[in-house]
Amino acid sequence: MASGASAESRADSQYPAVSHRAGALASAEAQVTAVRDDPAARIALMARLFGGPTGSAPRHLPFRRAALSFMRWQAHRGVLDSLNASPPGSAWWRQINERLLRDGCETVALLGGLAGEPSSQAVRLWLGFSARPTGRNWYRAHNASIVGGYLEHRELAEAESAPERFFMNVALVRVLYAHALVAAPDLALGRLAPLGRVVGDPRLGAAGVFLSLRRVLPDRYPLDRDVERYIAGERRLGRMLDYAVIAPRVQHLYEWSVEELAEPCLLQLIREGSPVYAWPFEERHVWRSAHMPLAARVLARVTRP
Repeated sequence: MASGASAESRADSQYPAVSHRAGALASAEAQVTAVRDDPAARIALMARLFGGPTGSAPRHLPFRRAALSFMRWQAHRGVLDSLNASPPGSAWWRQINERLLRDGCETVALLGGLAGEPSSQAVRLWLGFSARPTGRNWYRAHNASIVGGYLEHRELAEAESAPERFFMNVALVRVLYAHALVAAPDLALGRLAPLGRVVGDPRLGAAGVFLSLRRVLPDRYPLDRDVERYIAGERRLGRMLDYAVIAPRVQHLYEWSVEELAEPCLLQLIREGSPVYAWPFEERHVWRSAHMPLAARVLARVTRP
């Protein structure tokens, strides 16, 4: 997704299977189709994107760590596996991942000189990241692609199990919160705001705590227990972060993200401080914890919004 030369000869060598008449979006769709049923090939494609049209983009490569952390977690769970596999992957997770890949491929194709205008706000934000590779710009682009996928594939989400739908909301909250750590640390951490830009920097390993989600979500798919049992089994650090730090500010987090991503429809996924993406508002009790240990109560106070 890095900037580079825009000469047509260079773009031709990078995208030999797609003519300039077909355009950047068609090139992106062809590349995603080619890796659709191969999780390892999906990861390799994502890794290549951060090299840009020329394959050499040293200012952009450090951001690859965060993108691959999120994606490797998905592959590890099996959600990116073919729908014909046994067990099959997740139709919803596959589409979310494909949206991210397609936006990245389109961005690189445009930078490489293929014809077309950005097909979405997310692609425009990826182009902005390419021009100015900062942590805030990376999160804006990445999360715009993720949110776009969430909004586009709500019907697929409804077909997933209840615990999977619960964790879809957890995953979205986590990536939005990681963005706020860098771009709005006062919102994310209150009096501990100075730590935000370090902890959330997508170029550093600490960001993987929020983006790999291995400390929060089960490493298997499909899920076979009820939501309450998964919540009870969440690791202590993740539970403290979710209920003591993120939950009290989640409504403001979504409202801030609407402005940051220029995506007003994101507000459809939150109601009165409770995430409601493919999740009934009547079951909002899952977003609150009646019994938090002393350490969690202290953390809640020192990070109060």
